[in-house]
Amino acid sequence: MKKIISGIQQMGIGNRDVHALWSWYRQAFGVDVKIFEEAAEAPLMTRYTGGEIHKRNAVLAMNMQGGGGFEIWQFTSREPQPPAQEVQLGDLGINACKLKARNVKKAYEAFKKRGYFLLSKLVEDPRGNPHFYLSDPEANIFEVVQGNDWFGKTKALTGGVFGATIGVSDIDKSLPLYRDLLDHQLVLSDQTAVFPDLFGVAGGERKMRRVVLQNGSDREGPFGKLLGNSQIELIQVLDEVPNKLFANRYWGDLGFIHLCFDVKHMDALKLECAANGFPFTIDSANSFDMGEAAGRFAYIEDPDGTWIEFVETHKIPILKKLGWYLDLRKRAPEKPLPWWIFKAMSLNRVKS
Repeated sequence: MKKIISGIQQMGIGNRDVHALWSWYRQAFGVDVKIFEEAAEAPLMTRYTGGEIHKRNAVLAMNMQGGGGFEIWQFTSREPQPPAQEVQLGDLGINACKLKARNVKKAYEAFKKRGYFLLSKLVEDPRGNPHFYLSDPEANIFEVVQGNDWFGKTKALTGGVFGATIGVSDIDKSLPLYRDLLDHQLVLSDQTAVFPDLFGVAGGERKMRRVVLQNGSDREGPFGKLLGNSQIELIQVLDEVPNKLFANRYWGDLGFIHLCFDVKHMDALKLECAANGFPFTIDSANSFDMGEAAGRFAYIEDPDGTWIEFVETHKIPILKKLGWYLDLRKRAPEKPLPWWIFKAMSLNRVKS
């Protein structure tokens, strides 16, 4: 039985105030459909939380135009810690979250008018595509890029998560994971230079190698059409030793904590990961209850220790007010959910 990767399910974001930051994300990025919200302990994450069980509050929210969601995560039993130094492009870990837009110029002008903290001008990447960078109130870096595949249509200026920029120490050692194991087989760009389109973003003036990867086939699985295509950009700084973003910190501290993929056939994926030198470091093994949703989750680490999460969803809420939940274990794993189910889920939209 072969693994199915349906796309990026969500970007994990550690922060100080779940509801304040989510309110900002709803207004800026349209991630307003709540999948679940839960305040609980995280007993399975002690490997990455100092050997102690910590409490947290988390919200998973989606943008129904398509793309991955945000898992907005906050420690409630300790004060979340920031990076020791300002995040710079090329630091080891998740540097930036990519969001797709139908019209990048329109998004740029609207965000500028709203007074958002823009880190760059509207520029072209090395392949001639328009993009720009901005920061959220917690200094997390977002890149808005041109999107070409969409699920629905809302008034939001962007869709959901389209990918991530990840700093690595050696791109060639990281490609077997990101390109091959995670099914981003298309190498859209592989260049080494000082890149003017990165000027204005901390660390963007450094000489680096940039490799942009994208999935090479249509997404399968229940959420494949919603999550859509995705890109992973690997950055390797060449003339300096980069910082490790989560050195001496816990999973769940401030910043981008993990990149999560929605999967099916987790056991097959576990075997493939182990065979390629990326064994599961955490595995809930059975269905893990997240209050309003349930599933099996697991973690691996890339060669530099960056956390990659896999989630095999078992239960999701459709209309919580009516107590309507969908058990995905009773469906063919490769079959997409019908459009009307997502339409019903959109009724869980939270307005700002």
